[in-house]
Amino acid sequence: MNTDRNSLLTSSRAVLFDLDGTLLDTARDLVHALHQVCDEQSQPAPDGGYASRHVSTGAIGLVRLAFPDRSDDELEPLRQRLVEIYENNLVVHTVAYPGIAEMLNELDAANVRWGVVTNKLRYLAEPIMDRVGLLDRCATLVGGDTATHNKPHPAPIQLALDEMGVPPEAAVYVGDAEKDIQAGSAAGTRTIAVTWGYILPGQNPSDWQADFIVDTPAELLTLES
Repeated sequence: MNTDRNSLLTSSRAVLFDLDGTLLDTARDLVHALHQVCDEQSQPAPDGGYASRHVSTGAIGLVRLAFPDRSDDELEPLRQRLVEIYENNLVVHTVAYPGIAEMLNELDAANVRWGVVTNKLRYLAEPIMDRVGLLDRCATLVGGDTATHNKPHPAPIQLALDEMGVPPEAAVYVGDAEKDIQAGSAAGTRTIAVTWGYILPGQNPSDWQADFIVDTPAELLTLES
């Protein structure tokens, strides 16, 4: 990998990542919880691969996918049940995407601080990061219950940058969803869209107006600043 100080990531003061679909492949554990909720409700479960592409919509998006005829009031207890099941099975199949470990090692070697900004609730994100061995290495972890708003609002990214003492123009935000790019742009960071995550059917990262698009973690370190 290229660790030249002219590369975008290694010349930045901070690199922030989305969690689900960007750093970690969490879909199998989330979809397992969704399928268990469907079984309990005698509801046909959506195809696992198709449901995986909706992970970026969060727990409420997943239950809405599986129970399209239910009202919002009816969906809320199903969302709570999905989260309850997921809490007890956080890191059964969850792993870092291939190449993520090597990329983070390069950032650490270049003394570039990195962190996570996710809409996943922090009380769920923190033990996941811990169990995959990344919690002690990240400089900040902002969850969906940490800032005043969730992405696509810029507040979570602004909070992470404040915690790190880094101005937005010296930072990069990396994510696999349009709301990630919108949040990073609104916060004033440069943005990178990744194509290996949970991209919703019908969406194309080329339409998100990210500063860069990459297909592998290794490519993150080859981008020029």
